[in-house]
Amino acid sequence: MSPDAIMIFAAGLGTRMGALTQTRPKPLIEVAGRPLLDHALDLARGAGLGRIVVNTHAHAGQMQDWLTANAPDVRISHEPERLETGGGLRRALPLLGGETAFTLNADTVWHGPNPLPLLAAAWDPARMDALLCLVPRQDVVGHAGPGDFFLESDGRLRRRGEAAAADFVYPGCQILKLETLARFGPEPFSLNLVWDAMHTAGRLFGAVYPGRCVDVGRPEGIALAEAELQA
Repeated sequence: MSPDAIMIFAAGLGTRMGALTQTRPKPLIEVAGRPLLDHALDLARGAGLGRIVVNTHAHAGQMQDWLTANAPDVRISHEPERLETGGGLRRALPLLGGETAFTLNADTVWHGPNPLPLLAAAWDPARMDALLCLVPRQDVVGHAGPGDFFLESDGRLRRRGEAAAADFVYPGCQILKLETLARFGPEPFSLNLVWDAMHTAGRLFGAVYPGRCVDVGRPEGIALAEAELQA
């Protein structure tokens, strides 16, 4: 059974955005006339998810005001201190409920089908502890990095490791079993640690996205995302 809950990661400082995030949170930076967070919420609602959680940290008051006015159904998980992805997800567990959840980065703009139903259709909890949405490196607009993962023939993931480049980028969309967070305490930690344990157990899988995306992590990403959406 696919999850009915989603955690949208929106608590980052957005330091790579420079002056743009000195007075506002990165998720409220506009792309094509709408905040990044609004684009992410469209995906969650388009997938018919019944429980949406957004975490906040930087400029949390602005985030709460915007969500109250524009998305009153969304549950807010405020982080007084930064907890990284794993710690933030663990803190939000009481709000998410259930055994599995989607996670989605607020600063990725997707061009193509909604990635959430695609993951739901491929999700197999008997084999998987996490299913990551992967985009071929050449289809991540403006991305100059070496990639994150290789995809094996059976769908399992292998990290880039010492290789010069990997075929796929993880832009921040997955399904995850929430019980995999149980061994961690309240301190900050990255989901990379959770994935490492899954990889060792042979339960970390990937599904390829049949479209393109843009990481709006830097100011130049705004224009790239707007051009991609108009293409």
